[in-house]
Amino acid sequence: MSEQGNKAAVGFIGVGLMGHGMAKNLVEKGHPLTIIGNRNRAPVEDLVGRGAVEADSVADLTRRSEVIFLCLPGSPEVEHIVGEILQAGVSGKIIVDCSTSNPVSTRALAARVAEAGGEMADAPLSRTPKEAWEGALDVMAGADEALFSRIEPLLSCFATKVLRVGELGAGHTMKLLNNFLSLGYGALYAETLAIGARNGIDAATVRDVISGGRMDCGFFQTFMRYVADGDKNAHRFALRNAHKDMRYVASLANESGIASHLSSAVKNGYATAEALGHGDDYLPEIAAIIGRLNGVE
Repeated sequence: MSEQGNKAAVGFIGVGLMGHGMAKNLVEKGHPLTIIGNRNRAPVEDLVGRGAVEADSVADLTRRSEVIFLCLPGSPEVEHIVGEILQAGVSGKIIVDCSTSNPVSTRALAARVAEAGGEMADAPLSRTPKEAWEGALDVMAGADEALFSRIEPLLSCFATKVLRVGELGAGHTMKLLNNFLSLGYGALYAETLAIGARNGIDAATVRDVISGGRMDCGFFQTFMRYVADGDKNAHRFALRNAHKDMRYVASLANESGIASHLSSAVKNGYATAEALGHGDDYLPEIAAIIGRLNGVE
């Protein structure tokens, strides 16, 4: 991989809640950065102001970039964009998918990229937009050791914990396991709070009892800042994405021959929330939704 001024030329597609901060850290670390605009112009204009170039198409971005980062809603969007990158010519280039994607799709896409002379890695993320902005994300990467050694310095621009968890597809598999745990917590908290409310125990009391004990964790604290304190920005993760991720988890369990009693139940809770029109609400809103379905406010 050639470099400009010892810094790889980077393309970034998906400068949303997470991608904005990630791209900001890449350009501030001196990497020539090309981005694609979207409906929300604020992050695009911010990044251009920091030195990024806005491409007029995926093909234009591909031509300008040596390494292309994707941070998109899911596999359908990744499949579409990778198709455009392939049409533009991917020989000698690296695609790094930081989305939460289906590992089956990831491996199929990587095979197409390899046939065209490029390379692909999966490097999904943990933590929140706050850590993305601060350059303090966690990354779980799937790639062979040689490719990982080449992309690790780029990943370290926006992450303080970068782990190679296995070969291609392992990153997305581990991300789904991570999200199964967290989204399972969310469903569990929601039902716990509904039972408590029906019996005279409010959310603030639940938090006071759990905080500092063995059941406490960072996820619990951000969830409860939203539920108990009304901090709408404490846990910015859309219920639509929660449902999508749990569909991927349940699908992976089924493809693996694993009985998916819990993952299917958790998925159905988020499917209900989205079906009721709450897809754009943030994850902790599941507590209010479950409460209302049970006649509890």
